[in-house]
Amino acid sequence: MANTTSRSATARYDANYGNFQTELYAESRREAFGEDIGQNSWVTSDEQDKFLEWLDLTPRKILLDVACGAGGPALRITAATGCSVVGVDTHDQAIATACSLASQRGVSERAEFRAADATRPLPFSDASFDAITRIDAINHLPDRPRVIADWTRVLKPGGRLLFTDPITVTGALTNAETRYAVWAVYTYSFRRATMNSSLHSGLELLVCEDVTANMAKVAEARRKARAARSAALREIEGESEHENHQEFLAVATRVAGEGRLSRFLYVSKKPG
Repeated sequence: MANTTSRSATARYDANYGNFQTELYAESRREAFGEDIGQNSWVTSDEQDKFLEWLDLTPRKILLDVACGAGGPALRITAATGCSVVGVDTHDQAIATACSLASQRGVSERAEFRAADATRPLPFSDASFDAITRIDAINHLPDRPRVIADWTRVLKPGGRLLFTDPITVTGALTNAETRYAVWAVYTYSFRRATMNSSLHSGLELLVCEDVTANMAKVAEARRKARAARSAALREIEGESEHENHQEFLAVATRVAGEGRLSRFLYVSKKPG
């Protein structure tokens, strides 16, 4: 069953990233998010602008974006701040799309994307980066304390870590709701709201903020945008995958709106 789920999720992401630059997918993102920044998560451009206030990025600094996807949010950050960015993701198709976008926008000299498995130690030297982000994807990582320790290793002294955790249990979930949450990725790591604050070993926690409202709003907007393009999306995704995706977004809208599954933002600083 685990292998079947893994293969299904891989095919789903490959289809998404393989069609990422098509007008069909771009239109859907614009309608759902208000501004298409190439995101594949719950983040909006307004929310990312808030993130930049905490990241303290300048043209001489380097950002590591873990689970960068197709690279859109990272490329927006480098355009806004002038910083250099390195993006890593486990999906080859996502990296290919990110490299293509960087080339199209003429920023390949300061935007590098490479395939890497974030469940393992990152292939970078100690103190390599001024900031690290992982947006709406830390739930893919089962050994969170070890992962955060490795991120701390590659952060420079004084560097910032910012991540969002969209799978924080803050109420009762039915079996069906849990099943659709798990459907979305290889594995979901569910955590209680109080657990994440203890995972910042070696880091100073600067911000812990409930950003669930944005998830509920975006989930419903994404569901509606996809429903309006249902026929075309079914041809790409297949009947079953399309229906599962729509039900996942409906479940996310409901449980986030009712405060039973929450999304939290964490910003930490490495001493020094």
